[in-house]
Amino acid sequence: MWASSSWHYLNSMHVWTNYIHGWQDRWVVLKNNTLSYYKSQDETEYGCRGSLCLTKAVITLHEFDECRLDISVNDSVWYLRAQDPDHRHQWIDSIELHRADSGYGSESSLRRHGSMLSLTSATSGYSATSTSSFKKGYSLREKLAEMETFRDILCRQVDTLQKYFDSCADAVSKDELQRDKIVEDDEDDFPNTRTDGEYLHHNNNNNGSKEKLFQALSPKGINGIDFKGEAITFKATTAGILATLSHCIDLMVKREDNWQKRLDKEMEKRRRIEEGYKSALNELKKKSHFGGPDYEEGPNSLINEDEFFDAVEAALDRQDKIEEQSQTEKTRIQRSSPVPSGDAYSSTGSHRFSDKVEEMVQSHMTYSLQDVGGDANWQLVVEEGEMKVYRREVEENGIVLDPLKATHSVKGVTGHEVCHYFWDTAYRNDWETTIENFNVVETLSDNAAIIYQTHKRVWPASQRDVLYLSAMRKIMANNENDPDTWLVCNFSVDHDDPTNRCVRAKINIAMICQTLVSPPEGDKEISRDNILCKITYVANVNPGGWAPASVLRAVAKREYPKFLKRFTSYVQEKTAGKPILF
Repeated sequence: MWASSSWHYLNSMHVWTNYIHGWQDRWVVLKNNTLSYYKSQDETEYGCRGSLCLTKAVITLHEFDECRLDISVNDSVWYLRAQDPDHRHQWIDSIELHRADSGYGSESSLRRHGSMLSLTSATSGYSATSTSSFKKGYSLREKLAEMETFRDILCRQVDTLQKYFDSCADAVSKDELQRDKIVEDDEDDFPNTRTDGEYLHHNNNNNGSKEKLFQALSPKGINGIDFKGEAITFKATTAGILATLSHCIDLMVKREDNWQKRLDKEMEKRRRIEEGYKSALNELKKKSHFGGPDYEEGPNSLINEDEFFDAVEAALDRQDKIEEQSQTEKTRIQRSSPVPSGDAYSSTGSHRFSDKVEEMVQSHMTYSLQDVGGDANWQLVVEEGEMKVYRREVEENGIVLDPLKATHSVKGVTGHEVCHYFWDTAYRNDWETTIENFNVVETLSDNAAIIYQTHKRVWPASQRDVLYLSAMRKIMANNENDPDTWLVCNFSVDHDDPTNRCVRAKINIAMICQTLVSPPEGDKEISRDNILCKITYVANVNPGGWAPASVLRAVAKREYPKFLKRFTSYVQEKTAGKPILF
């Protein structure tokens, strides 16, 4: 529920406690940027069981589980699981809203923090600069200041020289006009008769005008500008500019080389860091956090065999408790689908696996019904009334492959009825408690199908799945004294099934049921009190991966008798009061 005035969010979530108790339902409260959890809503007043500050928390969404989210702060990790994906989205939105409200996590706040960090880094960078680098930077700034000075001097010199050239141009124009006037005067006086003295006197006046012209063109005679001095100064200024530019270029080239070297070092450092990050990420994916729900089985397991056994035992106990509650609350729906007659199962039908099915049927009829005595090395591990369970210890490459064989006798049912309810997937979920889901991949015939099913995970073991062909057969009797015999065989096959994330197990299982009929007294009809079903159940299972041998054998010893009791009781319940099906 939301409470906008105090900005908090509270709801029920599953919290991973430890490898013994697994996921537990807890009351989780998000308030004041802190995540806390309590054992229940009623115990909130007694104090929380744990709390986590979200300021520096990292939220990780699970890769496969749409309800999972992991929250970690340094070495502390909380594994949380919402009721459904929608609740998980609500929790994520609530956490992000709290972080944004407190100044963390939002994009704008990240930009603000980034800017402050950049300013701080820049300031510290100046303070940490080496003396040589500072001197180089100062020299470049000094040379740039010199360039500014040279520019001002050069501009003034250009103005001065421009004034000089303009004055020279004006003086030349005036002298040309004066010279043209003198020439015109000479031409006008030429036809007149004059004495030699007068003529010469006129020429002397002309020469005086020319001297005045040359005096006007003298460098020092124009606005008092010393052209030679200005030329020398201009040359010195341009030489200084060229020298300063050359110095600046050298400094910039050296600085570029230094920055390029630093850039190369930073790029190499970044490359190594990225490679280290990728390597660490891959290792993290391979090896989950110790004690977490993603911790996988393996021969290098960090938990010892006793802890592994305790975890599996606790998980199986929880499953049994859930199954008991489910059986108490569930109202069974009586199916009215008719059971095919025995003649329909006298053969496997024609399909591409027909030869393989026939081979498996003959093998089970030859070896599965053999006596457990002699050199077969069968060990009796469980004996409860009419039921006996035998085991033969076999290991291959460290993986337990123990064949199991169970015998049982059930009154009031026939072999046909037992095999029908064992084979028909319509009744599978009524008696099978270890399956998470299953589906019929391909129907081969009326009595053969390929089935894919996943089993419930029992932590810390990985989840298993199996793809197998299931076929039911009626075994034809060799003589009239042989009992009526039915068989269901399930064995792994290859098929174009969709890619899965579970460990693929391999199976070869057979249930052989023989019907024994005791004659009724007098002329009475045969009733269920007169029939007895003798069951032989054989299982060869390859778990597909490593697990402690003691754990696998203990689980098999515990679960197989429970399975047979549960299934046969279900068959007796389903057939009670119905006509006998031979």
